[in-house]
Amino acid sequence: MSERLQPGDTAPAFTLPDADGRDVSLADHKGRKVIVYFYPAALTPGCTKQACDFTDNLDLLAEAGYDVIGVSPDKPEKLATFRERENLKVTLVGDPSKEVLTAYGAFGEKTMYGRTVTGVIRSTIVVDEDGKVERALYNVRATGHVAKIIKDLGI
Repeated sequence: MSERLQPGDTAPAFTLPDADGRDVSLADHKGRKVIVYFYPAALTPGCTKQACDFTDNLDLLAEAGYDVIGVSPDKPEKLATFRERENLKVTLVGDPSKEVLTAYGAFGEKTMYGRTVTGVIRSTIVVDEDGKVERALYNVRATGHVAKIIKDLGI
């Protein structure tokens, strides 16, 4: 079981392929705040709702100084299909090895339909301009989560 991040922790560095196979690094966003959200799988109802909510609010978040990166265990090809089918504008990266998911505490045991399973824990980590964890939210809901983040961040 991976350790959950706490506010003040240094956000683990990562470089992962996006939907086009290009590398995206957390370091590319130094000097900006970054919302890194972890979701179980592209092209599923809850994950689609969440990605669409982030896309719909991307301009608002960008104006407030936030970049958004969605991380799932999917391969770039599936992310490209997801982006095209849902007309997503949010940056999506794939972590098939689950190393980054684990480093962020977003992979491990969770309860699903009353059973304990191992998988992606829907999570959102807000990283400040200096690469420190500002907020660490685990077991978030797909629906209404983006609105809650915007409210909590005072945007």
